[in-house]
Amino acid sequence: MAGNHKALRRRGLMYVLSSPSGAGKTTISRALLADNNDLIVSISVTTRPRRPGEVSGQDYFFVDIPTFNEMIQSGDFLEYAKVHDNYYGTPREPVEDALRSGKDVIFDIDWQGTQQLAEIAREDLVTVFILPPSHAELERRLRGRAQDSEEVIRRRLSKAAEEMSHYSEYDYVIINDDIDKAIARGQLILDAERLRRHRLVGVSDFVRGLMKGL
Repeated sequence: MAGNHKALRRRGLMYVLSSPSGAGKTTISRALLADNNDLIVSISVTTRPRRPGEVSGQDYFFVDIPTFNEMIQSGDFLEYAKVHDNYYGTPREPVEDALRSGKDVIFDIDWQGTQQLAEIAREDLVTVFILPPSHAELERRLRGRAQDSEEVIRRRLSKAAEEMSHYSEYDYVIINDDIDKAIARGQLILDAERLRRHRLVGVSDFVRGLMKGL
């Protein structure tokens, strides 16, 4: 490997996007996935009802509460949390396989899940919190989705303040006042984090090989 930069490998990273509902993390995630062949999405397991158009195994893995509890007991999750009265969890095996193969994994999870990932895999973790430009804009986006009842929208808005209070636990903050700019900033963060020295496997041998030639 000495002196051959093409032999260098990179360990994958876990790229977390969090935000209150309606701030844009799902749109940003989908854009990054479309533009990065070596980026895959972590598909969460959830107990919430399937929404119209959602496909199990593509959007989420939909399970009942007893099955979810069995997965907890079996250690099948990297993290799990209760959000809006439903449970969500990240399957361990596909994420660990992807990281070992040099692929990056993007997560759409909340602050509770992010805290759990930070406890077990901080070196692999990059965290980004997406903020809306205003409360009024957040409410407009939630209503514009036309997916939830009035009760659910009000619950999400009331919970947004609690969720946003955790922004300081994240590595980066993006204010999504323009979706194209927000996507571009998300890509810049991903590109920079891929170049972090500790993620390059074999770089010390490569540098020693360079030094021998001087």
